[in-house]
Amino acid sequence: MAKEALSKGTIYLLLTLGAVFMVLPFLWMISSSLKSPNEVMAMPPVWIPSQLNWDNYSEALRIAPFDKYFINSVIVTVLSTIGELLTTILAAYAFARIYFYGREIVFAVLLGTMMVPSEVLLIPNFVTLSNLGWIDSYKALIIPWTASVFAIFLLRQFFFGVPKELSYAAKVDGCSEFRFLWYVMVPLAKPALITIALLKVINSWNAFLWPLIVTNSQEMRTLPVGLSAFTTEAGIKYELLMAASSMVVLPMLILFFIMQKYIVAGVARTGLKG
Repeated sequence: MAKEALSKGTIYLLLTLGAVFMVLPFLWMISSSLKSPNEVMAMPPVWIPSQLNWDNYSEALRIAPFDKYFINSVIVTVLSTIGELLTTILAAYAFARIYFYGREIVFAVLLGTMMVPSEVLLIPNFVTLSNLGWIDSYKALIIPWTASVFAIFLLRQFFFGVPKELSYAAKVDGCSEFRFLWYVMVPLAKPALITIALLKVINSWNAFLWPLIVTNSQEMRTLPVGLSAFTTEAGIKYELLMAASSMVVLPMLILFFIMQKYIVAGVARTGLKG
């Protein structure tokens, strides 16, 4: 018993230390966003500012149009998440419940695309969108990311875990495949759908490389791209840079802490059956 308690205590201690090291950079970012220029560069470092300088946030907003960047990020995140949920539900149900010739082969090929690095697809995708005239538009930021192989795989695993007797009973009552999908399967898959939506929101909100490539004007920048440009515009004003970074990061941190139990529950449930 003593060895077991010591082992658990060691594990908890290591996890606590790991959590502290993970949180420290975020605390330093928020603290620095409220400091004066002298305190930001002070040595030894000052963790708690002597006076809270909330003006850093208004000054950051004055230098760069972060309100416009925020609106762009919200539009791109919401629409791409809705699009991914729709395509994922339809594709996952087809691969899990509809039998057609070559289904497993098609799904294996689809999974194989996950091994292709996303960087390899940047140039072909950019050329395609350029030929369509979509560069520097919401279409370029949203449409290429309305489908996800990982999301399809995740939801397919969940659909496999739903008893087939539900489908048989629905068909006896005259329920069509589409009606069974939207009124039975989708409500049952709510934990998995919440997980997929949250992961998509976080990834879309933090996306940097693709928005950087397909946007040319300041009006179409998202928050990560705007923050990158602000790094050079702000120069050595680190307190303003930290204020801008806080505005970008905090919404996703708050969302994650509120919804983390749904992420864990959704991932756990999708792995029960394959």
